[in-house]
Amino acid sequence: MIRAILAVLLLALPAAAQPRETLTIGITQYPATFHPNIESMAAKSYILGFVRRPLTLHGQDWHLACGICETLPTLENGLAVLETTPDGRPGIRVTWRIREGLRWGDGTPVTAEDLRFAWEAGRAFETGFGPAEFYRRAYEFLSSHPREATLRFDRVTFEYASAGDFQPLPAHLERAIWEADRRAYRSRTRYETDTTNPGLWNGPWRIAAVQPGAGVTLEPNPHWNGPAPAFRRIRVLTVENTPALEAQLLSGQIDMIAGELGLPLEQALALQRRAGERFRFHFQPGLIYEHIDLNLDNPILADRRVRQALILSADRAQIVSRLFDGRQPVAHSNVNPLDGVHDANVRQWPFDPARARALLEEAGWRQGPDGIRRNAAGERLVLDFMTTAGNRSREQVQQVLAAGWRQAGIEVRIRNEPPRVFFSETLSRRRYGGLAMFAWISSPESVPRSTLHSDEIPTPERNWSGQNYTGFRHPRMDELLERLPETLRREDRLPLWREVQAIYAEELPAIPLWFRADAHVWPLWLEGVRPTGHLNPSSLWAEEWRPRR
Repeated sequence: MIRAILAVLLLALPAAAQPRETLTIGITQYPATFHPNIESMAAKSYILGFVRRPLTLHGQDWHLACGICETLPTLENGLAVLETTPDGRPGIRVTWRIREGLRWGDGTPVTAEDLRFAWEAGRAFETGFGPAEFYRRAYEFLSSHPREATLRFDRVTFEYASAGDFQPLPAHLERAIWEADRRAYRSRTRYETDTTNPGLWNGPWRIAAVQPGAGVTLEPNPHWNGPAPAFRRIRVLTVENTPALEAQLLSGQIDMIAGELGLPLEQALALQRRAGERFRFHFQPGLIYEHIDLNLDNPILADRRVRQALILSADRAQIVSRLFDGRQPVAHSNVNPLDGVHDANVRQWPFDPARARALLEEAGWRQGPDGIRRNAAGERLVLDFMTTAGNRSREQVQQVLAAGWRQAGIEVRIRNEPPRVFFSETLSRRRYGGLAMFAWISSPESVPRSTLHSDEIPTPERNWSGQNYTGFRHPRMDELLERLPETLRREDRLPLWREVQAIYAEELPAIPLWFRADAHVWPLWLEGVRPTGHLNPSSLWAEEWRPRR
């Protein structure tokens, strides 16, 4: 009788007072793969933040911290030891110990064997893992304890304590698949064929249901030994069209929009003016670099003068002022002004259409009768321009840039694709013919080897690993990217960082646009979300999220 009365009283409570068991989040992309070590994509990082924990990470304070390790290795605590490699070079031995009690979602303990498997698969180039440099430098794996892993590196870097993207993989589920066919592992992994298998996940939640292209449903991992999640389920829905994403928020179909990949800034600002009393808005500046990669294998773009003409005829300051209310700083290199290694004196390219036209003339592109330039062979100056379809902000930017470039005599053909195709096929296999607009997210003082070193150009022989999608080749840049990690004292690294930024700003393998401020939109009843502004998403601390009492 008492239970019946309580049930009636509960039903009579207003909706806001009902226990909140589900949190529904909207994002604008769907992962191309759920495998943690294959391809980089913001949507995957965000979702995996709920269901996996990395060995190390950068916290909300931008400092390196343990994810599933017990203690960060240092030379002082003896977990990092300088040594000589077998071939006589300076090396370092680094040991991480996995936190006790950590288990995969099927109850299997997370052990050093899971790290060993990730290391072995990462070193096999045909697997196509990234970052390839990490696995190449870690030449030996040692383990004398079920929860302890030691890697021996063939050079000493200032990032020695950071495991980066080196994450445990469930060897009890994945090793046999990898050993059967290493090259086909990318498509045969259980992360692709059996995504809801609980044994793939070691975080507070596990992926319980998948709707390809539409979203995932997460449920608590019963074997998680950290703080208990406050929600019985989390639904992460993909809505690639940002006006539709906003409409679903306003109609109550979703509770919040993830700032990491949600509404463009200008759309969020307009929404705040209209519905600021219904939601909490947080604008997080950070290390998110919006830019346009240029395919340098295209003969037109191989000419540096054309690349410089493109940036000179792009009124980036005007776009930031009009579309983003001046809240996003124009980028002059790939290093954010918030990062301590940023060079304030790096070369800047102002809006200068006259100089752009002069450079194009110098490069042999003459004005044609239709306003589009032609070379001596009569070929028109036409470039394909791609980005993620459905992102209203990027599509607006495309239109403004295309108009400016046409004034300079450059025609661009806009050919956008859904994010899952754009990132998994077009970019990763360098199938874009000219210009590709997207964003990189980095960690503080992140050496951009994977995006700028010539060894990181994706090729079929490398099974398309690497993120140098522009095909940039520059011997001095390669040298700097190799020296930077080996320079332990930050004051000694600063001149190298200045030169990296100087080469980037002069050579322009990509057109810097701006550094984004992410717009987070939360329900009034949610608390505990703490955005980082860098590579590690807020979902890595989602067990702290709670309904407001």
